[in-house]
This record gives sequence, C-alpha cells and structure tokens, in this order.
Amino acid sequence: MKKIINLLVGTQDDILRVDQFINKYEKDLSRSKIKNLILKKNLSINNKLNDDPSKKIKINDKISLIIPEPEEVNLKPFEYKIEIIYEDNDLLVLNKKADISMHPGAGNKDKTLVNALINYKKKLSNINGELRPGIVHRIDKHTSGLVVIAKNNFTHENLSNQFSEHSIERKYQTLVWGKLRPSNGRIETLITRSSKNRQLMSVSFSKGKNSITNYKTLEIFEKETVPTFSLIECKLETGRTHQIRVHMSYKGNNIVGDQKYKKKFKKIKNINKDLEKKIMNLDRQFLHAVSLGFTHPTKNKRMNFKSKLPNDLENILKSLRNA
Repeated sequence: MKKIINLLVGTQDDILRVDQFINKYEKDLSRSKIKNLILKKNLSINNKLNDDPSKKIKINDKISLIIPEPEEVNLKPFEYKIEIIYEDNDLLVLNKKADISMHPGAGNKDKTLVNALINYKKKLSNINGELRPGIVHRIDKHTSGLVVIAKNNFTHENLSNQFSEHSIERKYQTLVWGKLRPSNGRIETLITRSSKNRQLMSVSFSKGKNSITNYKTLEIFEKETVPTFSLIECKLETGRTHQIRVHMSYKGNNIVGDQKYKKKFKKIKNINKDLEKKIMNLDRQFLHAVSLGFTHPTKNKRMNFKSKLPNDLENILKSLRNA
C-alpha cells in the first residue's frame, strides 16, 4: 500500500532544498531514497509535479511526497559461492570477489551478487527497486572486498543515512604506477560523467558531485629492474562512481590492472619476468576494500570488519618485494 507524506514549509525552512527539507522531518527516509522518489515524479509542490530534488522551497509551500508500494523482487537465482563474513537478522557483510557485478544491469541480468543471494534464499530489502534488493552501496565488478547488504527496509534506510552522513568508514588498498606527490594527502574534486566516453567518469572544475579521497602511501617499490609502484591506502569520505580510480588517474598514478583508466608504460629492459607476467595477466584493477565500519541499525553498536588482499593481488606484492 502506498504512503503519502504531507508537509508545510515553515519560516525556519525557507529556501531549503526540497530533498533536504523532507529528510529533515522524515528521518526514516534517506536522502538518496528521497532523491530517487522525486526524480520518478512522486513529489508535488503546491499541487504541481516537481522532479527536481534541488528545488528551493518557500514559506507556506505545501509538499506532498508519494512513497509507492515496494516492487516485488522477481529475479533468477544464480549458483555462485559467496563468502559471508557476518550475518544476522538485519544484514550481511560479504567479501566480494572481483569477477561478479553487484546487481543486474544492462547486459547482465542473471549472474550477479543479487542473483547469488537469491539462490541462497536470503531475504533482502526491497525499497531500492526490483533489480537492486538489499544493495545499500556498490563496488565495481572488478574490485574485490567488503560490502554490507540489507535484509530489511529499516536496516536499508538506516545504513543509507549513515552513508549520506559519511559516518560509515571504508578503506581500500590499491597498487598504483609511480609515487604520489605528496605521499599522503587529501583529494577533493568534482566528479562527473566523461564527455568523451559516457562509460567513464572524470574530474571536473565546473560541474559534478563533490568527491573526497584521503590517501596515504603504505609502501614504495623502487628498483632499477622494475617500474616504480606504490601501495596506497584510500579512505573514502564520499562514494562516487569509480571515485578512487578517477582520483588516482587525476593524480597521474593510475591503478595497476585498470583497463578503463589505464596508463601506457614503456617496457623496461631486464624487468623481472615473473613480475611482468603477473601484472600483464591481471584481469582486474588492483583495488580491494580492506575494511568497513558502521553502526548496527538495531543493535546500535559499532561494527568493524577487515579483509585481507586476495591471492592474485598479494602475489604481485610478493614479486615486487623479491624483485
């Protein structure tokens, strides 16, 4: 059954964005959920449809937001072994491999993490649409590591709000070409869809979403017989599409194995052949979500999870250390 939220704008809320205004009084709805509802034309301001989440409101505006009945999930199960790190009645924490997409999309509707969860007969939240049950946040198909999955709608909304408030802690490890300057720092830019390739994202100086990556250099590999590489830890304040990959490319230190934001390099004479083979045969970007921390929605306690680098990535580091 659909739900209708009616609100009246008071003096204290004059010129707020309409999505901010609704979120202020409807704490059970995340900003991302409100935005999606508005974009799908479920909002009226003074009885006129509005699909702009950033629309500024005025005193005495009448706001009406329709929350449709959640769609039924009707996806095919996919037989795929998933690694469950933690599970209770509200959520799952998974260690995702680098060979599977998070949810169905164009060109892949049946062989995703969501389909695998359905095969395990896991109950999932359904407020994010039929194709994304349980999905609170995403990591790229060719990125591995920790993700949290919601099993009910209350948990989904709560975790979504934690992401919006940047209170969820996410750390990644990545191997990049060269050395970052400075070795530790903070990258803050706008990120938008690339005008040259719509499948890619890029840094912009005039439009896009604010994106913040804090990074520190963990180890530098600098020898005469190999190119220079750096092992980097990235802590996200925001979670934009391809954020770490775009920010490393922006710094001129592309991620090893990244085929979309790749860097051409000259072959070095006498390079360690074992190392060269492992790098050239890596069929994914060297990017792994090593830690995830959040406040449990119902237990109200802080939970922190860690994941080791998978063998394909750890083996490259071993070769670099022994080169």
